[in-house]
Amino acid sequence: MHGANKIERMKAGMDADLRVAVLGTGKMGGILLQGFLQAGLLEPEQIAATVAHEERAKEISEELGVAVTTNNLEAARGANVVLLGVKPYQIGDVVREIKPVLAPDALLISIAASVKTRAIEDAAGTFAVIRAMPNTPSAVGAGVAALCRGRFVSEEQLEIAQKIFATVGRTVVVDEKHMDAVTGLSGSGPAFLYIIIEALAEAGVNVGLPRDVATLLAAQTTFGSAKMVLETGAHPALLKDEVTTPGGCTVDGILELEAGGLRITLLKAVKRATERAKELAGG
Repeated sequence: MHGANKIERMKAGMDADLRVAVLGTGKMGGILLQGFLQAGLLEPEQIAATVAHEERAKEISEELGVAVTTNNLEAARGANVVLLGVKPYQIGDVVREIKPVLAPDALLISIAASVKTRAIEDAAGTFAVIRAMPNTPSAVGAGVAALCRGRFVSEEQLEIAQKIFATVGRTVVVDEKHMDAVTGLSGSGPAFLYIIIEALAEAGVNVGLPRDVATLLAAQTTFGSAKMVLETGAHPALLKDEVTTPGGCTVDGILELEAGGLRITLLKAVKRATERAKELAGG
């Protein structure tokens, strides 16, 4: 069922017969599709994609050189990997529609928020299902995707999913019980951080910097700080202490942040977004 030989060839990027279908090439589906191509993971002729409108199908096909249609059944026919980018309420119907034409070893990867693997398996039967939660910084190759596996997923198929999402950033594998928390943190988190960047830039303007300079300083400082955490492996508190010299200006700023409740506000924001994800999932 899992087609281990073909999967191994896919991992090596050498199987010219491999078929990948991206069903629902919206914002995230489009980001991933471009990531596959830019990373050289797949050739255009190995990919089929779908969108809702004929005009948009023509635009994407001309831009990326892949086959794009409005027909999910046509795109999924014989596919070994199917990326489900349709709306959450459409997942069950789409899976039942395409099931008869899938390759026997097909791997279904859903990026539909809050849709559980068991719900997809109920529609798919014994096909392997992986649920993924990527985020929008994937558009610039700096995303992160959390993956959780369904009941019928092999280690090789999990590695395929990791390789796919590695084209647009980093990946983590979590138990499904943590996926709503992932949605609240890394799914919604970019919006929270944009507000912080915007506020830092406004503060820069307030103390006399030109707006374009203030925005650049705020954004690059945020980027660099995140890179320090990722590349050094140091705890953020330790890195904070390295910036905070005794009697310096940074500690006064930190005291203002604490007085304003920034830490607890961010905690509450992630917690509320997580609770909303659970509500949407019906859990």
